[in-house]
This record gives sequence, C-alpha cells and structure tokens, in this order.
Amino acid sequence: MNTFTRRRLMLGTGAAVLAGCGGRDLPGRGYSRKPWAAPRIAPGNVIREVVGHRPFRPSGFVVRAERVDDKLLIHNYGHGGGGISLAWGSSALAVQALGNRLPGEAAVVGSGVMGLTSARLLQDAGWQVTIHTRSVARHTTSNVAGGEWGPFSVHDPDVSSEAFKTRLDWAARISHHAYTNLTGADYGIRWLEQYSLSRTAPEPMDEPGQWDDLFPHTADLAPGEHPFGDWHAHRNVTMQIDPGTLLRALVRDFQLAGGRIRIRDFTSAGDVLGLPEPVIFNCTGLGAAALFDDQELVPAKGQLLFLPPDPAVDYMTLGGGRGQLYMFPRSDVLLLGGTFKLNDWSTQPEPDETDRILEEHERLFAGFG
Repeated sequence: MNTFTRRRLMLGTGAAVLAGCGGRDLPGRGYSRKPWAAPRIAPGNVIREVVGHRPFRPSGFVVRAERVDDKLLIHNYGHGGGGISLAWGSSALAVQALGNRLPGEAAVVGSGVMGLTSARLLQDAGWQVTIHTRSVARHTTSNVAGGEWGPFSVHDPDVSSEAFKTRLDWAARISHHAYTNLTGADYGIRWLEQYSLSRTAPEPMDEPGQWDDLFPHTADLAPGEHPFGDWHAHRNVTMQIDPGTLLRALVRDFQLAGGRIRIRDFTSAGDVLGLPEPVIFNCTGLGAAALFDDQELVPAKGQLLFLPPDPAVDYMTLGGGRGQLYMFPRSDVLLLGGTFKLNDWSTQPEPDETDRILEEHERLFAGFG
C-alpha cells in the first residue's frame, strides 16, 4: 500500500496540455512538434512503488575471462546505473573474450538485460545457449530500470582507471549503435527530448564532451526559453527504452533461435561451475558479490514511482529539485525517480522519499500553468 502524509493527500495537479495559444505563451520545442504537456502527477495517481538495487563498482564493471579447471568462465557484471544503456556493448566485450574458440554449448547465468544480450550475441556467433537463472526476466532488476539511454552512474571517475574509461567508451558506442537498429514499438525504443535541469548555466567547454556526438538537438536554455521555471536546462535527444518490452522481445528472440531457459538458484561459485556447459557467462549482477566474493560490488538502491502512462508527455527530465529526480514517460507507465543510495540493501520504499519525489515533481511542473 502506498504511504503518504495527510499533507501529501491534499496536494495534486491536474492534466494540462500547453501551447502558445492560451494562458502562458510557452517556448517552442527543439525536436518534438507536439505542444508541451504537463504530466498528471498526484499522490492518488501512484499505482506502484518499486525498489531496485543497481550493481555498482567504483572501479567500473567487470568483463573478464578466467579458466577454472576445464571450464571457461566469463564475467559480465557490475554496471551500476548503466546496465540497460551498456548491455549490447558490454556483452560484445564478453563474447570477444572467447577469442578463437569454435562455437559449441554455452551457459549464461542470469536473465537480466546483460544475460539476455550476451545470450543473443552468442547465438549470432553460432553457439547453442542455455540460460540458467533464479528469476525470469520480468522479476529481475533490469525490469524496474528507468530506461533512458545514458551510460552514466557506472563508476567513480576518481577511482576507475584510464583503461576502464576507454573500455566504457567502446561499450557505450557499440550499445548505442545496437539500440538504434532496434528502435520502434517491437523493442520498446523511441527517441525523445531530454531536459537536464540545474540552478546555474553550464560553463563553456573548450572541446566536446565524451558522448556529445550521440546526443543530437543539443541546446543550453536559460530561464524563459523553456517552461521549467527559473531552472537552466540542457536539452538533447536520446533513446527512451521500455525495459519490460525490451526484455520480452529479447526472450522471444532467444527462444526462437533455439535457446533454452532453466530455472535454478545458485548459492556458490561451485554451483555455477558445476553446470554441464564448458563455457559459462556470469551475468548475475549484484549476485556476483556473494557468488564470486567481489567485495567491491555494492548495491545502489533506487526508488521509483509508477503512474499510469500519459501519451501526451513526450520528453524526459533529469533534476529540477531536491535530490536525484527524473521523469520518464514510458509506454507502460509514467515513471518518477529517484534515489541512488550506495550500500543500502533495504527493499522497502521509504515514505519520505516518496513524498520528496512527488513534491519536487509537482513543483517543477507547476510552472507550466
């Protein structure tokens, strides 16, 4: 049951589609040709509160092959808040770790987005693949991810090496390319405007940012050039991914290509290495901390609120209030986040965080009226 304070229940916003023909004269759009629409945010519209744990490593994700007796074990885990964004690229790195080994039978442990993309790339390379997993895809952390393409919150840049940063760049670009080949309703991927909001104007840059070339329709907007009140806004266009749609499509493709899914719990590395396949991909996400004693791997708790989908809203927001905030208008839900609490294993939504997320988003979009 959702928990709200009495004060929260007395708040709420209605629906509003805003163009320059009535009320405030709102600025035009940079990419979309639709009028501005304020999402319908109110406590009574929340249909679900969700907690997920991102697998975060300050030094960055692990893609590494090792031989254990007669098994080739390939690790592919620890992507923090960028798992969906990096899935195809990181999995391509993992498959590359096979070297010149001829195709045969392979096991993938884990059925989140990293496991599914690893399995699909193995199939494309001629392998017969079985996914062994404790939970089916719809019950994985991947299924409660936000879904905006942005390979961020993946590592601590003060800790990670230059070699890792180069690998991250490669994985991000390969994954971006792969997703552009999958855009459309079938895989739940579409291009949307994204507005990153801050109190200060961005500093001029002497050279482009790392992935600026992957974000078209970029502009820095001052207050008055957008409807978000007195915030400064950095606009670009990126892909928004509906995780549930993507995971269902990948499971379908995997099974159509002859893949098998086996439900099984793993409690130790010995359980994993006891699988019959000679090649094993470890895509267990946060589970790798216990299975393979990765003491650097910690959870980054995220809390999300799901509201009914709002087809009139066709842009995303990042920031715009206290704490970490984001609004993604997915086709299945209107999603509000969020939090990024390192080393927090708690699984219950926090009422104070729910209040904050709702209050700050209500305040942000109240400027549309």
